[in-house]
Amino acid sequence: MIGRLTGILVEKNPPQILLDVQGVGYEVDVPMSTFYNLPALKETVVLHTQFVVREDAQLLYGFATHEERAAFRQLLKISGVGPKLALSVLSGLSLVDLATAVENKEAGRLTKIPGVGKKTAERLILELQGKFATAGALFTPGKLENSASSDIVNALQALGYNEKEADWAAKQLPKDASVSDGIRQALKLLSKA
Repeated sequence: MIGRLTGILVEKNPPQILLDVQGVGYEVDVPMSTFYNLPALKETVVLHTQFVVREDAQLLYGFATHEERAAFRQLLKISGVGPKLALSVLSGLSLVDLATAVENKEAGRLTKIPGVGKKTAERLILELQGKFATAGALFTPGKLENSASSDIVNALQALGYNEKEADWAAKQLPKDASVSDGIRQALKLLSKA
């Protein structure tokens, strides 16, 4: 429902922030990896979001990158893992560290995360095994995309291109391309393909 927010950062109360989007204040829970990379108050922030509706609440979770949001969604698919625990996992380990811990079956590393016991760690390893690799370069350790590239891919998908086409076009662009220039260049590449 709400996939992305761009607004002014008004408050920081870990793990929650308040984002003013054209006069509407959104309370967004973010993992600590996103929280530590937030700019100063009154600065503009772009967050990829996940809207969660429960019987007793409607919650909005925000992430600095598309990859973090995808990992959050993957964690929510695991039985017994709710949004709070998924946020805790992403706060406790970077995506690269999480992928490495799962690939190497390091349950001990996962149990260091608050709220993750031995059984939960084993379930995470079992359920996430192979998920990072099958998701493509987004989760491969050392190959996490930058934010601009992720924004370009999202924009191309919003324009009707499939994920494979959008990823291909984004990889053809110079690494320092801005979002608006990148979209323009990607559209030219896709029109010729």
